[in-house]
Amino acid sequence: MKLFSIIFTLLLILLTAPSQGQSYDTELISAELYSETIQRTGKLDFKRTLSLAFKSSGYLTLLSVEEGELFNKGQLLASLDITELKEQKNSNFAQLTQAKREVERISQLMESKLASERQMDTAITQVETTRAAYQVSYYNLQKAQIYAPFSGVVLARDTELGELQSPGQQVLKVAKLDWIIKVALTGQEVSQVRLDQKVRVSLSHIGIVEGIISKIPAIASADSNLFTIEVSLPKSKITAGMIAGQLAGVNIAFDSDKFVYRLPIAALVAVDDDGKAIVIAQSFDNSDFTQHSFEVFQLDNDYIYLKANRNDEPLNIITKGWQNYSVGGN
Repeated sequence: MKLFSIIFTLLLILLTAPSQGQSYDTELISAELYSETIQRTGKLDFKRTLSLAFKSSGYLTLLSVEEGELFNKGQLLASLDITELKEQKNSNFAQLTQAKREVERISQLMESKLASERQMDTAITQVETTRAAYQVSYYNLQKAQIYAPFSGVVLARDTELGELQSPGQQVLKVAKLDWIIKVALTGQEVSQVRLDQKVRVSLSHIGIVEGIISKIPAIASADSNLFTIEVSLPKSKITAGMIAGQLAGVNIAFDSDKFVYRLPIAALVAVDDDGKAIVIAQSFDNSDFTQHSFEVFQLDNDYIYLKANRNDEPLNIITKGWQNYSVGGN
């Protein structure tokens, strides 16, 4: 009786094993346009910064802003002691006035034939020379004061009141409140984006806003071999809580003109020597499932994308459990 029970159990296992071994899932997959979303983390930054300096030398007498302080367009930010520059301008103006009088005097003398054309030419040249000197001194006087070229924020202050300033020496470093997100992409990814493309940006203190790709570099960084694109943010979303260097999530969705079969990664059986993907699919004539190989278009963590054409027939693919299917059997 005990031997009979053992034989019966073995027969039961043999009878039920094939049905369990043939357990697999299939899915009818049609050719579709390839689409993808690139998800990256970028850094918030100013689109443009500007170094402000005086053209002339002099002692600093006014500095109205500090680091981190906001300012308005046209606001007086810094000024030099202009006493010397004023005197220079007044001296040049006096010389210009005298040169003009000399031209008038020689003109009257020429009417009485008491002066020559050569004297007149010399007097006119003197007028032009002194006028140029006056214009330069007037320009230098204007540049002894720094007015804000736009509304923005002070990034750095590099001097103190009373210090002697040299021409071109940075006094303030400022930035306009135009924000961008800098995002690094690979060569393949950067080839898929375009200027003025809309993207989704996630900022911790604002939420989701729409950005626009405003810059795509022509060459990669020498250090990372990545391409750093710029995503401009809408001015309407600018807030005081934004700080350069903050992290921001960027989602770039795009479509292409390429058709693919999008299969779950579990459907991939192997990759052959030619780099083609091997899957188990039902032939177009609805015969048994057999191995098929396709060129790979793209691969990510969840899907494998096989090259296809617009009018290709749908594929009935074993998406899960292909290990349990005997090729050529049913």
